[in-house]
Amino acid sequence: MAEREAERSVSQTVRAQLALRELIVSGGLRPGERISELQAVEVTGVSRTPVRMALVRLEEEGLLEAIPSGGFMVKAFSERDILDSIELRGTLEGLAARFAAERGVSSRDLEPLKQCLDEIDGLVRQEPISMEAFSSYVALNARFHVLLAELSRSPPLIRQIDRASALPFASPSGFVMAQSALPEARQILLIGQDHHRVVVDAIENREGARAEAIMREHARLAARNLRLALRNRTHLDLLPALALISAG
Repeated sequence: MAEREAERSVSQTVRAQLALRELIVSGGLRPGERISELQAVEVTGVSRTPVRMALVRLEEEGLLEAIPSGGFMVKAFSERDILDSIELRGTLEGLAARFAAERGVSSRDLEPLKQCLDEIDGLVRQEPISMEAFSSYVALNARFHVLLAELSRSPPLIRQIDRASALPFASPSGFVMAQSALPEARQILLIGQDHHRVVVDAIENREGARAEAIMREHARLAARNLRLALRNRTHLDLLPALALISAG
């Protein structure tokens, strides 16, 4: 009975965490806005104990900041904060690619990654790329990065990549929808897909240094997307969370 209660508490915490994170990144809460436990309970429909844990987790993710008088405040982020988070993810994913290459990966293990790339190819060949294709790309791109991390066969590293990807705006597809309205959109996706192909080739050929370098460069493409998104804030409807990034 106690075990079931503990599992229920964890699931309620995750539910509250996801709901509150969505509220923040969708623009429902603005930078500097205070959120109390009671308000979070009302918003999520979850009881106070799991809500309290969810708020602490969001503070650990960097989306919230504890207020000395009680409660939490939505944080604003500088461009440098985001660039550092993206660089951190790229460094960790580079290490995962190197581990995969150096430890060796079978053709069978590489097959899901190659199938994912074939599906992405079908999307980026479109001209112009539809909004539906961009949405599909987000899911496939996330899958590619998860599969790549798993090839490292390093649970500690995979956990750190998950943590880094949860940092605000640091996920592999963090700015894809915001870039979808830009003239450079298709070109950026093609470059990213080329990176994907090259890193798989490097892993297959057991070229660890090359695989690592490509994934670090791949993350810098996300940094380029950030700068493009910030220059084109007229498309805030595609990524409302850009409002959390302070100008300048």
